[in-house]
Amino acid sequence: MKTSLVAFSFLCFSLSINLLIGITAATPEPVLDISGHKLETGIKYYIVPVIRGRGGGLTLKGSGNNTCPLYVVQEKSEVFNGLPVTFTPYNAKKGVILTSTDLNIKSSVNPKTTACVQSPVWRLLKELTGVWFLSTGGVEGKPGIDTIVNWFKIEKAGKDYVVSFCPSQVCDKCTTLCNSLGLFTHDDGNKHLALSDTVKPFKVMFKRT
Repeated sequence: MKTSLVAFSFLCFSLSINLLIGITAATPEPVLDISGHKLETGIKYYIVPVIRGRGGGLTLKGSGNNTCPLYVVQEKSEVFNGLPVTFTPYNAKKGVILTSTDLNIKSSVNPKTTACVQSPVWRLLKELTGVWFLSTGGVEGKPGIDTIVNWFKIEKAGKDYVVSFCPSQVCDKCTTLCNSLGLFTHDDGNKHLALSDTVKPFKVMFKRT
């Protein structure tokens, strides 16, 4: 709990010093996969880029010799879809996934292929000045201030979608950063999914497994 509160405090502080573009609230509508079907809870999907040729889907990867956490990065080759994920809205464990709705994102990790025993739920993790990376180790459910860094949204971006961090339904009194996520190229050569005012929104599609 102490870690979550510290993270939340930093988010509030960052809001006052960083010029991040807020995401305008829109009327929620069903999110569609690449086949035109509605995304559903409990179903696994790959998150793949709209623009091909610059990398594949989103996957998890450790940093250096560290076993944990695993970071959300883009596959270097476009032939790979990455690891599938599931989406769980804050207010429903079953049903259709809607835009502009706070939700958890959880990667489908095979425990036999990784030594990291952390929860595969995504969360924001501070790594660099002005940059929050996406990593594992989040908490599923339990809306509130202590889990604020674990909630994301899917938003429309023209005909495409972006994943954003802009929690607004899980904590009435919370004030946080609000921006779409983009790809930040780290010194290790990996393109990390990140929250920063220095990256462009990463437009994505959803492909059912």
